[in-house]
Amino acid sequence: MENETLFTEEAEPPGSSTGLVGIENYTDDILTAYNTLLNPSVIKTKGVQYVFRFKESPRTRAFRKRFYPEVTSLEWSNWYWQYVNRIKDVDALSQFIWLSEDERNAMSPHEGSIPVAITPYYASLLDEFDSAQPLRRMVVPVTGEQHRSAVEADDPLGEEHDSPVPGIVHRYPDRVLFLVTDTCSAYCRYCTRSRMVGSHGRAISSTDAWEGAIEYIEANTQIRDVLLSGGDPLTLSDEKLEWLLGRLRKIAHVEILRIGTKMPVVLPQRITPKLTYMLKRFHPLWMSIHVNHPDELTPEMSQACTRLANAGIPLGSQTVLLSKINDDVETMKRLVLGLLKIRVKPYYLYQCDPIPGSSHFRTPVKAGLDIIEGLRGHTTGYAVPTYVIDAPGGGGKIPLIPDYAVGRDGNDLMLRNYEGNIYRYPDCQLSQTDNP
Repeated sequence: MENETLFTEEAEPPGSSTGLVGIENYTDDILTAYNTLLNPSVIKTKGVQYVFRFKESPRTRAFRKRFYPEVTSLEWSNWYWQYVNRIKDVDALSQFIWLSEDERNAMSPHEGSIPVAITPYYASLLDEFDSAQPLRRMVVPVTGEQHRSAVEADDPLGEEHDSPVPGIVHRYPDRVLFLVTDTCSAYCRYCTRSRMVGSHGRAISSTDAWEGAIEYIEANTQIRDVLLSGGDPLTLSDEKLEWLLGRLRKIAHVEILRIGTKMPVVLPQRITPKLTYMLKRFHPLWMSIHVNHPDELTPEMSQACTRLANAGIPLGSQTVLLSKINDDVETMKRLVLGLLKIRVKPYYLYQCDPIPGSSHFRTPVKAGLDIIEGLRGHTTGYAVPTYVIDAPGGGGKIPLIPDYAVGRDGNDLMLRNYEGNIYRYPDCQLSQTDNP
């Protein structure tokens, strides 16, 4: 029933806006929406009443009370507040964690191509003293980013070569990548699109800028699948995202819409009931979530994924294999099993792309093959992602698997199982007379 309350949580009155660490004058969308903090916390959309507050885990609650004592739970759970209070420089970050000399040198001043931005929520997950903590290494710069090797490139996947119009990457016959924004709420230090993210170019996320891309999709009837990415599409306001999804859904030959996002991981408060109510109007709609480490699977992230799954949105995870972060079987097993428990299917395990300054993140390919071998057969097949290399130069995703077919004996195919035992399979062979 449309007049039912789809989701309610206990709410508290909004508090003052003191405790903010610097509101960024980035987009009118964000700052206008931020004023919702000053209004009642009940939002109505098409007769549906929403009262929402994201429930905090003990860790984040303790962090908030320690570092943001004047910020209420309702403010903390408002994604606009999280966004405008992102931590972006060495002075701000040093208020929350002890920075190593290498981290401080990398940020003072920051000279890398990828900006620094960490949401207060994600900052609450960082280890205060351990610079080697996996979550910390993924968002805090180190001087290794400033070293560029000969094999690294600004556009390692050749996306610009496959871009017929601004914003579109058309590499595969029946699907396109639609880059709708260059903005993320938090910036990963190994980002494939380090050449473009965080440039604050308003034009890329304007409806006028999208028109050319939409016209291209309309004109190419073989396109049945559109993946929205960027940047992070969920940094767009609900209204802009609804406008874009509505335009794409009107194209008769577009069957599937997908959104690639890291918001449930770095800013789970973005997944409001209002957002999920809007998204479910555009089914079939799928979502790929960028998750790298089991420590990211917090109660807040679980709430976000539950809301999305309950809205009928199939969820898949995309994980980047990173040295000393998730490049061992035990860590990856905890991650993929934890994802399944919150209804997220492990989808891809990516070999880290050779962007500038990424050598300290990249692993040997053997590490990925060992992980797949350590998962396959040792746990449910639902938990085993496809390990791929996105081929440099625009070759697309190439899957890699351990060598389970070990040879032939006559017509028998010799197979090795997860325990290392060899089995025969009677492979049907076409005889000379059967050949056409």
